[in-house]
Amino acid sequence: MAEVIKHRKVKIVVLSAGEEVGGHCREGDIAILSDQAGWWIKFVGADGHIDCYGDPYPSYNEALWSAKAAAEFGT
Repeated sequence: MAEVIKHRKVKIVVLSAGEEVGGHCREGDIAILSDQAGWWIKFVGADGHIDCYGDPYPSYNEALWSAKAAAEFGT
């Protein structure tokens, strides 16, 4: 089940395995999800466009810190 964290009026959505970004996020949200490579941060833009950083983070805490930093500047 997705966990929602609000930071600076930005919704950061932590997705569980198998959950889709489009099913839980809207424009302006930041999604955090993990796979075998690590923890990914995905930014949801207009019309459901999804952008992300090129490399995953090695830990949940690093991904969350980065998502909060991005929220400081808006997405």
